[in-house]
Amino acid sequence: MIKTILPPATIGIVGGGQLGQMMTLSAKSMGYKVGILDPTPDAPAAQVADFQIQAAYDDEAALLELAHRSAVLTYEFENVAEETLKKAAAYAALPQGVNLLHITGQRLREKTFLRDAQVPVTEFAAVTDEASLQTAIAKIGYPALLKTVSGGYDGHGQLDINSSADLIIAKQLYDQAPCILEARQNFQAEASIMVTRDLHQKTYTFPLVTNQHKNHILHTTIAANQFSEVLRQKAKNYAEKIAEKLDLYGVLGIEFFVINDHELVVNELAPRPHNSGHYTIEACNISQFEAHIRSICGLPIPVISQEHPAVMRNLLGTDLTLARELLNDHPEWHFHDYGKAEIRPQRKLGHITVVGDDIDELLEMTAMLKGEN
Repeated sequence: MIKTILPPATIGIVGGGQLGQMMTLSAKSMGYKVGILDPTPDAPAAQVADFQIQAAYDDEAALLELAHRSAVLTYEFENVAEETLKKAAAYAALPQGVNLLHITGQRLREKTFLRDAQVPVTEFAAVTDEASLQTAIAKIGYPALLKTVSGGYDGHGQLDINSSADLIIAKQLYDQAPCILEARQNFQAEASIMVTRDLHQKTYTFPLVTNQHKNHILHTTIAANQFSEVLRQKAKNYAEKIAEKLDLYGVLGIEFFVINDHELVVNELAPRPHNSGHYTIEACNISQFEAHIRSICGLPIPVISQEHPAVMRNLLGTDLTLARELLNDHPEWHFHDYGKAEIRPQRKLGHITVVGDDIDELLEMTAMLKGEN
């Protein structure tokens, strides 16, 4: 059991992006102080926090300073220096621990963990050179995906391997970093679920939602109870098993491939709140961000419920500019602008959530946002 940390204690967050910003907003509403470590001046989370330490994420002195000034530490992304976090844990509580990052920050370790936990995953193999790639192809076949074992996100650091012609290009990837080859799943849909635990190790799950991607980046999340009861219960069972095996505190995002009405395969884990859980801010009795804060601070968590369907639409690049221009015409939009300094193509700059009873109407409410190509 972790200890309870009450307001107005300070929560230190490693990372100052939009996830950190939404964590901060939840923490501040509960009366906590918040400090941010991020190298970007006036980072999104820092805009709403009490202070920012502007330094690189691997700056040991800066992370230890954040720990000294905080009662509890958390993070908003996977690639945090594990050894430095271990040192920081001497000065501030680290309920999520370092093992969670160690497993989820490296795809080969993550897939192995899931397989050993008897949670279904796609077939996979390690790739470090041409010989291991040939061995992996012989085992897995085509089509497949070659990914760097760490560091990649939103489609970065991965290649489609559809035939032997793609193996020449693959060399460019495995020469840069160790890789993993994964069998490509023939799935019906992509889905995700958020899971967390309270101070008594009781597990709580958010609804299983549908995710639609464009150019490997999450485009739309539909939270409308659209899966069978069998599938929803399987997702919940897998989430609870994973949370228990990880001794989880904080929120964990679990991405699935939906194979059919009764079969799921886990694709990825995210040791933090997840993009596909943003809808929870407006659609659930407690958001994923408040659940995260409650979990790491040892507070009770209510049974999670969603009363109405919801659609969350990411705003990438110039989507944000268009959404701002249309905002006056859409009072139904719950509009979130992350306050990032630069608008760049394919960059996550905000999101819109709409809540109601008719899913087709909800999708129509954001249809004028055509999205970047």
